Amino acid sequence: MAKKYIDVMDTTFRDGFQSVFGGRVLMDDFFPAVEAAKNAGITHFEFGGGARFQSLYFYLQEDAFKMMDGFREIVGPEANLQVLSRGINTVMLDTGSREMIDLFAKMFKKHGTTTVRNFDALNDVNNLAFSAEMIKKHGLNHEVVVTMMDLPPGCKGAHDVNFYEQTLRSILDSGIEFDSVCFKDASGTANPHKVYETIAMARKLLGESVHLRLHTHETAGVSVAAYLAALEAGANGIDMAASPVSGGTSQPDILTMLHATKGTNYNLGDLKLDKVLKYEERLKECLAEYMIPPEATQVSPLIPFSPMPGGALTANTQMMRDSGDLEKFDEVIAAMKEVVERGGYGTSVTPVSQFYWQQAYANVMFGPWKQIAPGYGRMVLGYFGRTPVEADKEIIELASQKLKLDPTTENPLDIADRDETKSIAHWTKVLEDEGLEVTDENIFIAGACDQKGIAFLKGEGPLMVRKGKNNNSGEAEMAGNYTVVVDGKQYSVQVAEGEGDIQVAPATTTAAPEAVAAPSGAGTIEINSQTPGNVWKILKNPGDTVAEGDIIMILEAMKMEIDIAAPQAGKIASINVNVNDAVADAQLLATME
Repeated sequence: MAKKYIDVMDTTFRDGFQSVFGGRVLMDDFFPAVEAAKNAGITHFEFGGGARFQSLYFYLQEDAFKMMDGFREIVGPEANLQVLSRGINTVMLDTGSREMIDLFAKMFKKHGTTTVRNFDALNDVNNLAFSAEMIKKHGLNHEVVVTMMDLPPGCKGAHDVNFYEQTLRSILDSGIEFDSVCFKDASGTANPHKVYETIAMARKLLGESVHLRLHTHETAGVSVAAYLAALEAGANGIDMAASPVSGGTSQPDILTMLHATKGTNYNLGDLKLDKVLKYEERLKECLAEYMIPPEATQVSPLIPFSPMPGGALTANTQMMRDSGDLEKFDEVIAAMKEVVERGGYGTSVTPVSQFYWQQAYANVMFGPWKQIAPGYGRMVLGYFGRTPVEADKEIIELASQKLKLDPTTENPLDIADRDETKSIAHWTKVLEDEGLEVTDENIFIAGACDQKGIAFLKGEGPLMVRKGKNNNSGEAEMAGNYTVVVDGKQYSVQVAEGEGDIQVAPATTTAAPEAVAAPSGAGTIEINSQTPGNVWKILKNPGDTVAEGDIIMILEAMKMEIDIAAPQAGKIASINVNVNDAVADAQLLATME
């Protein structure tokens, strides 16, 4: 009797890159490995979307649409090229307007996409309906998703088999058109028994003809067991990656799963060990210069206590490396349990996972619930749809107070459609004002990436790729100039290779421009940064009178807005930083008198 054919999607070039490198891999470096994957017999790839859209513009100064075109050219017209989309967010971190969601589907179809995996982190089925309509309108396959995770110990109220059944029934009752169904566990925390019961439930509900698959990560160490449970329960497809971007925070390795299914009745995509070995060897060569963070290769038994997706974990640790506060990582992870529990049990997958992370980060850096991360606050207030259970009432009140927003049950799409900055007309004018070409692609890039998208289009964005000798072992080349902060004072550190001395001197600082200094000079009340970050907006000027709590400026750290407030009533004497400046922990930002 023939073995049951299991469709294999290779996630290496999207989720694998996101899970290990925070998405930061240049197309010319990895395209030879795509050719090797094709030669290995792989015909189904995850090749874009999710965070591998914005990261190209933020960090790589590459056009995601050109990357997708190049990928399609390599693999040919018959390959199934799949992207990840976040329902009404598509590939943005915020809700898109209806016309921007339509433009998303149009552009991704134009640039080689076959299938869109479409999920909502809150499992709010209303958030899937319009995006599904646009996906089908533009001739794409629609893979509808139920998102999964295990709740931290002691938490109840969602994310059991009954919850997933009700979500799936709501999808079916809604009339949403789909071509396949995926259960997506971005944190890899769903235990194998629950996976089996969930897939068995779905197979019974959907019948035998519907393509059904599981997506998970190795982060918690149970992915292979989860996949075997899913196959036994009736799944038709699973997602895997190739070494060196498999395992750890990514998907299980293709070779590992081929080994795990030996002697079973499952045929994993007609793949052969010898051909996959050659593919993985080529991929390793292509990525030899890239730094692989140590945490990307590890399994964490603590992740089920504070579910953090593999695809977000390394992106966040890389940002903490850039900010110089990576030593706080364990504290932030530990703080997530309370944030998840009090936030209404949205699935820990982008963008909700980022909201959880931002709030946990704020709780560690500024004290528990002293600040509300804007995304987290808007989520508990209902601006992204309905959470699986109602968020903690105290947190809802706190978010409403801090963000000056009332709770809402309004359709997020209606809210987005009223927001002029989410309209095609708005971004058309921005492009025109900047002297940039107005195309559908540029409108979407600008709308999805905001000012960082404009910086890319103007050729002004920074290239942030981590390469270097010995970086694959996590040991970065250390020679160079660094700025460190000790007790609030900055020092310039010069590190030489070999036996060279380490030279330390007070760092030179750039004085604030005269235009922003008060005539009387600096005031006696100093306002310092509590975390590394970048100056996003300056709202007050020297000479302005402020009340206690008035916002003077806003920093950006970990994709989070951090308000810098006046500690008391008074007058702004000096502003000591400029917009877009990088600031260190404890750096002077402003003074008052």
